[in-house]
This record gives sequence, C-alpha cells and structure tokens, in this order.
Amino acid sequence: MSVLLTLLAAIIASGACAYHRSSLRTWAVTTIVVTLVVGLLAGAPRTTVVLLVIELLIAVPLLMIHFRRKNISAPLLKMFAKVTPKLSDTEQTALEAGTVGFEGELFSGKPQWHELLKQPKPELSVEEKAFLDGPVEQLCGMVDDWQITHELADLPPDVWEFIKKNKFFGMIIPKQYGGLGFSALAHSAVLQKLATMSATVASTVAVPNSLGPAELLLHYGSDEQKNFYLPRLAVGEEIPCFALTGPYAGSDATSIPDFGIVCKQVVDGVETVGMKLTFDKRYITLAPVATVVGLAFRLYDPEHLLGDKEDLGITLALLPRSTPGLEIGRRHFPLNVPFQNGPVHGKEIFAPLSTLIGGPHMAGHGWRMLVECLSVGRAISLPSNATGGVRMAVAATGAYARMRKQFGLAVARFEGVEEALARIGGLTYATAALSRATAAAVDRGEKPAVPSAIAKYHATEWGRTIAGDSMDVHGGKAVQLGPKNYAGRAWQGVPIAITVEGANIMTRSLMIFGQGAIRCHPYVLKEMKALSIPDYSERLKSFDDALFGHIGFGISNAVRSFVLGVTGARIGESAGDAYTRRYYRKLNRYSAALALCADTFMGVLGGKLKFKEKLSARLGDVLSYLYIASAMLKRYEDTGRPEADRPLLAWAFHECMWRIQMALDGAIRNFPVRPIAWLLHVLVFPFGRREVPPSDRLGRRVAAIITAPGEARDRLLEWTYLTPTANNTVGRMNELLPDVIAAEPVERKFGKAQKAGQFTSHDYIGQLDEAVKAGVIDPTEAALLKRVREGVFEFISVDDFDPAELRSAVTRADEKKISDAAQRAA
Repeated sequence: MSVLLTLLAAIIASGACAYHRSSLRTWAVTTIVVTLVVGLLAGAPRTTVVLLVIELLIAVPLLMIHFRRKNISAPLLKMFAKVTPKLSDTEQTALEAGTVGFEGELFSGKPQWHELLKQPKPELSVEEKAFLDGPVEQLCGMVDDWQITHELADLPPDVWEFIKKNKFFGMIIPKQYGGLGFSALAHSAVLQKLATMSATVASTVAVPNSLGPAELLLHYGSDEQKNFYLPRLAVGEEIPCFALTGPYAGSDATSIPDFGIVCKQVVDGVETVGMKLTFDKRYITLAPVATVVGLAFRLYDPEHLLGDKEDLGITLALLPRSTPGLEIGRRHFPLNVPFQNGPVHGKEIFAPLSTLIGGPHMAGHGWRMLVECLSVGRAISLPSNATGGVRMAVAATGAYARMRKQFGLAVARFEGVEEALARIGGLTYATAALSRATAAAVDRGEKPAVPSAIAKYHATEWGRTIAGDSMDVHGGKAVQLGPKNYAGRAWQGVPIAITVEGANIMTRSLMIFGQGAIRCHPYVLKEMKALSIPDYSERLKSFDDALFGHIGFGISNAVRSFVLGVTGARIGESAGDAYTRRYYRKLNRYSAALALCADTFMGVLGGKLKFKEKLSARLGDVLSYLYIASAMLKRYEDTGRPEADRPLLAWAFHECMWRIQMALDGAIRNFPVRPIAWLLHVLVFPFGRREVPPSDRLGRRVAAIITAPGEARDRLLEWTYLTPTANNTVGRMNELLPDVIAAEPVERKFGKAQKAGQFTSHDYIGQLDEAVKAGVIDPTEAALLKRVREGVFEFISVDDFDPAELRSAVTRADEKKISDAAQRAA
C-alpha cells in the first residue's frame, strides 16, 4: 500500500504540474519533493529511491540545455526536416497573410477568457446609426422584391440611382476619397438590413464593398490609382467587378489558366510596355453593368522586360470597360436571384503596365494581395447577408406560426412546428453572434483568415437550414411564388451563398482546420519556421525551444482533457457569472480535447493529414463550434447578461457542445491507427459521450420567444427592416402580432360558444354579431377579432396568375411578332 501511495503521489504531482502548465524546472522540483516526502512518510524507502532515480534520469538531461540540444533535439531536427512536407509558395503566402485572434486561444487548450471579455463592445457611431435609420431605411422602403426578381430581373432605375447617390458602394472607402469610411460593423449592419428585404439588393451593395477593386486599391494601389478610382467608385460613377473564377479554376484560384505576356506595342504612336491578356471568366458579379474590371491572371515575361524572372506569378490588373477587345458577355441567371452576374472574356488584349494594381512592382504579388483582402471581405459580406436572411426568417416565421390556425390552434403550438421554430431561433442567435464577432475582429485591425472561413461556412449553412424550416412551417404559403410570398426566393437562393467565395465543402474540408492547425497552434508554425533559419546553432535553438514547448503542451492537454472529462468540466478556472460559468468550463474541456487530437493527428499522420479531408473537416467543426460558442458568450456579456436571452443562449450553446462531441467522436472513431484512437477515446471521453442536444423543454421556450413580442425577440431582430409599409408584408405581420396574441383568449371564448351551438349564422361576421348580443364577447372584443381575421387573411393568402403573366417577356414579344406578321400576311 505504501508503494502504491508513493507512486500515486508522484503521478498526481506530475499531473497537477501538467494541468497548470508549470515550467520544466517546477515540474522536476515538485515531483521530486512530493515523491521524497510521501515516500518517507509512507515508509517506502526503496520505492522512493527507485522513483527518484527515474525522475532524475528524465529531468536532469532535459534541464541541461546544451546536452539536450546536442543529444536529443539535433537528431530530432534532422528527422523533422525529412518528414515535414515543404509548403508551397501559395500555402506559405496563405498562412502568412492573415492574423490570429481569439481563435488562437481556443487552439491552446487553456483559453484566457479575459482576453475575449476585455475586447471592446462593438457599437455603431452616431453617423452610422443615422445612415442605418435614414438612407438604408429609405432604400428598403423602395424595394419591391417581386418586381426585381420576376418582372425586371434587375433593380429598378430609381433604386440604382439611390444606391449610387447615397454612396452605398463607398462604405469601405475613406472619407478623404469621398466615401463613407464606415466601420466593418456598420458595413455588416447595412447588409443585414438590406438582406431582410432583398437578396439581390444586398448582393449588389456587398460586392463593391467586399473583395474587389476598392479593397485592393486601398491596400496596394498607387496614389495615382487611388486618387483617380476611389472617388468615382464611392459615388457609383464607376461600378466595379472582380474577375477571378473561370471554367477551369474555381476554388483552386492558384491554378488559373488566364495569362498575360509582357511585351511592347505602339500605342498612339508611342512604344509602350504592357501586357497581352487572354482570359475566360465566369460567375462575375456586377460584370454586366461594370465600368471597371478587376482581373486576376498569371503574368509571364519571356523577353525579361521587367527582370530576370519569366514566370512572375498571379497578378492583378484594373481594366476600364472601354479597353479594346474586352468582352463582357451576356448575363447568368443565378436561381431566380437576379443580381447582375455574367462572364468576362478577352483574347490578346493589350493593356499598359499602369493598369496593374499598385504598378509594375506589384507584378506577381496577386495571390498575396487576394488572400490578405479575401479574409476581410469574406468576414463581412456573406455572413452578414445570411444573418439578415435568418433574422427575417425569425420575424416572418414566428409571426406566421402564431397567426396560422389549424384544428383550432396556432400552428406554433404543435410540437413538430415548435421544433422547427426552436432551430430557427437558436441558430439565428448563434449566427448573429458569429457575424458580429468577425466584423468586430476586422474593426480591431485583424485579418481574420480562420474566423472568416468559419463565419462564411456556418452562417450560410445555417441559413440553408433556417430557410428550409421556414418553408416547412409556412407550408403551401411558401411554395406559391408571387408578390405575397416572402420566403420562396430565400429558399431558392441559399445554394448561391453556399457556393460562392469558396465552396462550402472545400471551406470545411480544407480551409478551417487546414489553416487553423498551423496558424493558430502555438508551436507548429515555430517548428516549421525554425527549419528555414540559415544559421545552424540558431536553427537548433529555435527548434529546441519550440519542440520541448510542444511536448509540454501536448502532455498538458492530455491531462487537462482527461481531468476535465472525468469531472464533467465542473472544476478549473473560469469566467462569466453564476449562470455562464459552466459554459466557459465546458469550452475549456473541449479546447483541451481539440488541442490534444490535433497534435496527435498531425504527429502520427504528418503530411498525410492534408489528404484526410474528412478527419480535417471534423476537427475544423470542433474549432468552429468553440469559436461560435465564444462569440455567443461575448454577445451575452456585451448586451448586459439579459435573463430574457438565456433560453436562446442555452439552446445554441448545447447544440454547439453536442456537435463538438459528435465531431470529436467521429474523428477518433475514424482515426486509422487504432491503438492511438483507443487511447484518445479514453482521454477525451473517459465516461463516454455525455453531451445531448437541446431538450424539448428548452426548445419550447425558444419557440415562445420568437412567436411573441419581447425584448429577447427585439434583440434577435436587430437591423431588420420591419417598417409596416406596403412593400413589407413581414413588417405588417409583426405590427399585427400583438393584436393576434391579445385576441387568443377572446377566440377561446368565442370558440366555446361555437362548439356549444349558440349561433344560428354560418357566417363569421354574423356569428360575431350574435356573440355580442348574447354577451359572450363585448363589442371591443368583436372588433378585435374582426380586425385580426381580416389582417391574418391577407397574410395567409397566396397569389394566382393569368397563364399569360407567367410566360417570359421574350416569349410574349415573340408571340406578338408572329401575330403581327400573320395579320400583315392576311
């Protein structure tokens, strides 16, 4: 027993040091002292001596820095250099382009929550609020989405003019160039509000403010280019597009076959150095109406007019629409969401070197320029549009489910519908927090490469889920297209967001964990960078520091994962209040589990992990849900810890934890080296999988929040256009919602009298009159029921059309021509 006690004391001492991430020296001293004291007190001198010898044999060589580097680190450095896959230039550029924010803490296994909570609360300025309440509100009031999507397949001229006049295209352009100079949060808020009315309008406004000429010019353009283009872009005098995707290179942007050849050509009698460009691009938003085309291509210099290098690499240029030979093709038609989108072509077009963004010295730097700007644009555009869409789904579906009656009950009372409403409310809470977090990161000066990929993927995927649930709740109302249908176009258009700015399958499988594992890990990138240090002694020193830091990091995460798993994450340092403290502790547990699994997977599989996309995707899911849960907790703190929001937070948090558990379990179960997988399962899930999805009871509370006016619902509908104008059915529905709820007890009284056969009239209005005469209800209550019934009838009604109205305008024009020709022939 004394032997076992001594051994257990040594293990506990070592484990405690690992859990708290003590230094190697502290670990050695603590373990030796505890072993000595407990061994002597327990009366086990022989065991104590043996353990001390073992501990000294481990500790002394590790603490002798020069000995350790020469005899341990040096051989490992050679081995590491052989097995580490060399990063391509494009991969290296992508890794170095962005910055690491709080997602790095989540990868640490021991997040410092004070770093998250001390971040300033994201808020709009007075000027930005005025723009949101003024021009944005006015623009939403002008939008008729049926006219845009069905009748015109374009924005009306007055809408185009209003957008330009009020500088919607210049939100990211500084005031010195005539733009609005808004924050990323304001940019996000504007897009969210526009998206609640029209995906076409929101997309049209998003593109010039996302990845495109303005963003690229701001960061890399020459002063001459900035001074010429930015003022024109700000007021819509120039409309930009950016041509990147082509038939043979979509997500794989580094493989674009479009090319330019540096050459000389006589222009206006002057020999000019320029490029002959050949390209074929498609899916280019705003291309059909663009006046200036940003272009990505590979530049070659066979005559060495610019230097010694022939293949200069990916390069970016800005071509006026008037460039001879530039062909902007006919429009694409993306799933009945007719934002301007089309192909761009050119064959051996000559353009002077002055068209290169930043000038000739930026030739070949296009990939770096793209990845540095893409993270910023991706963090705002699609997450914001998706968030606006899901907020509107809350407003519309919550109100409709309370108004629509079946079997004498509002459909919101049926548990199947309630389940869908809970998903809509909970996922909207998470999506809104996620889009706010990424916008705030941009405003802090970060280039959030990993968070932007997380936001793009999950916001658009949840947008798809919520659009589907909204369609299910609305039933036949949502499938009959027409001016009264506010849900159908959103459902049609969700695959567009899934596909663009990096297809979601690729984003999840390759980008989130693929970039996060190296970029966010505290030691992996340091170890890889050590290999490139020219001086051997410095290289060995850097590698040694990173290697033994990494080893301690791995041991600590193994211990932390096991201890927090055994205790159910009920211990340890935390943040938050009495309500949220348990949430932070759960995140501590799964942060340690992610770090442990990531280290193990990378250590065992090495470069092969890059090709194990399903494993990478699952680990990326874990990182994503940790980040999303952190964003939700930050939102809860920023809004003053409102008790009314707790059901939304709890539903979304438990959903994230359950998904984390399933992702980790799936990754471990499918890990190819089974003995290691078994060990990981013990360390991560010592008592098995204990997380469960949100309960039905919690879902009922969430459904209740989104189907009745209240402060929590109001916060969920922030930046949603709910003004009850003629063009805004959902706004009018929400205006009627309080009356609908007030009428429910009156309807119950009236319904009882109906069932009792108290009325002789078969007409609803006649029955109301009889109910008043019989004293069942009073005149005020009757007026309320009548007003609600008339209002609800409008919202449950659907459109119908004359067959001729549904034919395309082209077909009708052709028919008229045939008819006219026949009449002339007669």
